[in-house]
Amino acid sequence: MSLGRVLRNVTLVGFMGTGKSTVGQQVAAMLRFKFVDTDTLVEQRVGKTIPRIFAEDGEPVFRTLECEAVAGLAEMSSLVIATGGGLVCNPANMASLKTHSLVVCLWAAPETIWRRVKNQTHRPLLQDPAPQAKIERMLAEREPHYRAADVLVSTEYRSVREVAHQICHQFEMARRDLAYSREGSHPPTRP
Repeated sequence: MSLGRVLRNVTLVGFMGTGKSTVGQQVAAMLRFKFVDTDTLVEQRVGKTIPRIFAEDGEPVFRTLECEAVAGLAEMSSLVIATGGGLVCNPANMASLKTHSLVVCLWAAPETIWRRVKNQTHRPLLQDPAPQAKIERMLAEREPHYRAADVLVSTEYRSVREVAHQICHQFEMARRDLAYSREGSHPPTRP
């Protein structure tokens, strides 16, 4: 992590159905931060749901609106930010988030994701004749972008609380390590 970074926020990235919103709300409560969701910010800004934006304006318009939402978060503090699944496919979004956040990617296997989202109707990208195959394909395409996160956390076989505790621990450790690095000292080691 570069010394110039200031970790004021936690940002959760990852594919749909990995738990970004659910875990994010728990992390926000534990850190006493405010929870925000970039999809909600986009919907509030344009007065349309995400499925309606996709249907009426197309995915490129939605991705532009996402970029604008990310840029608007750059100067804010004490946030836990849940992002849309494809947001980090734009390198500018990841670069912006890393100026102020510890970026944590939540990860799950394609089968787990399908099990979690198969009954949800608000996912425009799953309106496909073979949604499970589409999840596998999209996850493979996005994996390099997700791996650019600071931390990867599996949500497989773990409770929301366990995942949230790990993220809070990672956030505190990263902030501590940056503080020691700036001072030129080293964190105390355990015997």
